[in-house]
Amino acid sequence: MALLFLLWILLIVAIPCSLLLLLLSFLVRPRPVKIPIKGRHVFISGGSSGIGLSLARLAAAEGARVSILARSPDKLQEARQSIRLATGVDVAVFSADVRDAEAVRRTLDEAGPVDVLICNHGVFVARELDLYDVEGLKFTIDVNLTGTFNLIKAALPGMKNRGQRGPGSIALMSSQAGQVGIYGYTAYSASKFGLRGLGEALQQEVIVDDIHVSLIFPPNTETPGFEEEIKTRSEITRIIAASSATMKADEVAMLTLNGIKSGTFSVTCNFNGILLALGSASLSPQRSFLVAFLEVVGASLMRLVALYFQWSWYKTIEKWHSQKNSK
Repeated sequence: MALLFLLWILLIVAIPCSLLLLLLSFLVRPRPVKIPIKGRHVFISGGSSGIGLSLARLAAAEGARVSILARSPDKLQEARQSIRLATGVDVAVFSADVRDAEAVRRTLDEAGPVDVLICNHGVFVARELDLYDVEGLKFTIDVNLTGTFNLIKAALPGMKNRGQRGPGSIALMSSQAGQVGIYGYTAYSASKFGLRGLGEALQQEVIVDDIHVSLIFPPNTETPGFEEEIKTRSEITRIIAASSATMKADEVAMLTLNGIKSGTFSVTCNFNGILLALGSASLSPQRSFLVAFLEVVGASLMRLVALYFQWSWYKTIEKWHSQKNSK
């Protein structure tokens, strides 16, 4: 009897799950794709340091023709030498400010048609909204969001006319602060949340051109930019942000490149990122019916986990302000 009861329970669970998996395998869009790197032109903004430099090394090591973009000519030459020493490959370097649409257009014209565009540039200052001046806010939005728009717009004509070069990719470097708002990240989160809307809409526009969008959500990452960011963080921001472990740039770069090659839309880098992606999937594109299954069946549980994190953060905020006011 016990065995029959167990089999009955398994059937009750297995049949609906199998039907759901079958339905999801039909529904998921865009369809699965593999994007090669070897022999392709990979263009990386913010490529002179941090995650961008690590991505350039990896792509060069895999046989890509790599171009990197940054503002500082000196740092670009240092990065070029670093990549040459690590891989034996020489990369093209371009100096431009992503906020300057005309300069970006000229750079992409000079670089030539791109197969894989990685918009990795970004700036960040941890500061509460009432401490931001208008120029600081505008700078963050202009670099992180408008600069990405400028790069894509400049690269798209060449990407759409790739001929028979195979599927293309546009990767947008967001952040876990682009999945959930964090105290002290008002301007940064606004710019990174904007990339999600840009990416979702863009994927619909370019899918007929066999171009596939990836949105990368790294946690705190050991980069020169992160070292500067820490200096501006308030104590409460440090406490809340510490809930997600710091990763090395090489680790994030490897996960990013793998996500690009598999055409994954939401590329996560650690367990917290996976939870955030499952909990905030909403109307995002999804190629994997197995991940879609987890999103569907785990939605309620993920909401419960999210509510716990929000409870923890708000308790931290209340406690911190209470202690501050009592001094």
